Amino acid sequence: MTSPAAAHTIVLARFAADAVLLLHLGFIVFVMLGGFLVFRWPRFALLHVPEVIWGALVELTGKICPLTFVENQLRIAAGTSGYTGSFVEHYLLGVIYPAGLSRPAQYALALLVIAVNAAIYARLLHAATARRCTRP
Repeated sequence: MTSPAAAHTIVLARFAADAVLLLHLGFIVFVMLGGFLVFRWPRFALLHVPEVIWGALVELTGKICPLTFVENQLRIAAGTSGYTGSFVEHYLLGVIYPAGLSRPAQYALALLVIAVNAAIYARLLHAATARRCTRP
């Protein structure tokens, strides 16, 4: 039987691991779609562009995101097992790539991140240029 203090620590570690999981998911969504926020608030680009670069680099290099490491350590501290591989591989692989996350698949994900954001920022630049050209 575990002590109340140990049980409390386990619950907190599980909660923290789930919080990191949600943060990680939010990061991925922001990397993919955060450019749309830049339409409304252009200064978001200062935060968004570096995150897009980081997300693409993680996929292109095959590195594991630090958030995955933190989540795994918290899950281990909570008495559950961590997982191997990346966040995408563990949580989204079965949905996106049922056969496994290969290097070519990671390259495809990186290209998707770059292409989606390039299209968003191209639209932003076009809109900004059009506004400048129509000013008296």
